[in-house]
Amino acid sequence: MGFKSAALSFSVQAECKTSRARAGIMKLPHYEVRTPVFMPVGTQGTMKGLLPDQLESLDCEIILGNTYHLGNRPGTEVLKKAGGLHKFMGWNRALLTDSGGFQMVSLLKLAEITEEGVKFRSPYDDSEIMLTPEKSIEIQNCIGADIIMQLDDVVQTTFQDYDRIKEATERTSRWLDRCLRAHRKPTEQSIFPIVQGLLNSDLRTQSAREHMTKEVNGFAIGGLSGGEAKDDFWPMVKLGTGILDNNRPRYLMGVGLAIDLVVCVALGVDMFDCVFPTRTARFGCALINTGQLNLKQQKYETDLNPIDRDCSCSTCKNYTRSYLHCIVTVETVACHLISVHNIAFQMRLMRTMRENIEKGTFPQFVHKFVNDLYPDGNYPNWVVNSLNSVGINIYKK
Repeated sequence: MGFKSAALSFSVQAECKTSRARAGIMKLPHYEVRTPVFMPVGTQGTMKGLLPDQLESLDCEIILGNTYHLGNRPGTEVLKKAGGLHKFMGWNRALLTDSGGFQMVSLLKLAEITEEGVKFRSPYDDSEIMLTPEKSIEIQNCIGADIIMQLDDVVQTTFQDYDRIKEATERTSRWLDRCLRAHRKPTEQSIFPIVQGLLNSDLRTQSAREHMTKEVNGFAIGGLSGGEAKDDFWPMVKLGTGILDNNRPRYLMGVGLAIDLVVCVALGVDMFDCVFPTRTARFGCALINTGQLNLKQQKYETDLNPIDRDCSCSTCKNYTRSYLHCIVTVETVACHLISVHNIAFQMRLMRTMRENIEKGTFPQFVHKFVNDLYPDGNYPNWVVNSLNSVGINIYKK
């Protein structure tokens, strides 16, 4: 099964016979991306602590940029003259840009939301900016990313006002229509609608079904991973993947913790993004199969092991935990070295999941992964329940 358009084609290569996990190939104008895939975040056209050629060497196939920040700096005129963000930043593979909508939450004190769009006060020079659905698409057309996101009305996940959540959900659908009308490069860039509705299953169902009626090349599940309980999070993901078209890619926004990635792949998600791997590196934390190493801790002062003996990244080949302990949060090179490892960890995790889906051993992989992470068998209820809902019983060997 699959889907084909001028700007994106997607084919499912293998499906797990137990869960909803699937492995696919998404062909985009700039690169062929294997799914499930994790997309590192390069907010302003740069990955904090990493160069584009290093990302390529780490087998990274697609990264994410931020429309709001790129629209502010360097701005659309510079991006037009440069020939788009790919050329501007020296990145030859696939790009996805968000719409700028998330800044409604992250810069809420600077934003005013109306039917027309979002009025921001710039954190750079205090000037006023109106981001409308049309303006968001105009900026993204200039950026030239392979996948671009609709502007959505974003509400903090833990918000309780039903009327405001309903308004945001329905406004997101209206803004989608405006985004699609404003899109000037439909044969080069794919707009993904964003399913909203927070933790209300009726509103999410309404949003997903409405988006399914549009001529689009893929879908995103938004409005999650914003502080809600995991027991509230996973049913909304499962609801979305159960409604959205199996033949098109499904993207869960803002998710990057390893256990979340494994569970949500089992629930049927194809694409993920998050700042987590590079952000946690800046605080001296390295990702491993059993969780995280906080390299600031004194116990690593004389530890001459690499971060992970099974990792082939340049950091693990050349540096010890002891060395990293000496420089974390002090020298900027530490952020670079740990970011290299953390991105390598994410890429290897996604590659391993793809391989196990293709071999028909995904449930066995999940068992091993969860048991490595929780060796005492004290599994979080949400992990047990979410996996059980798609046929993977963690307690059954």
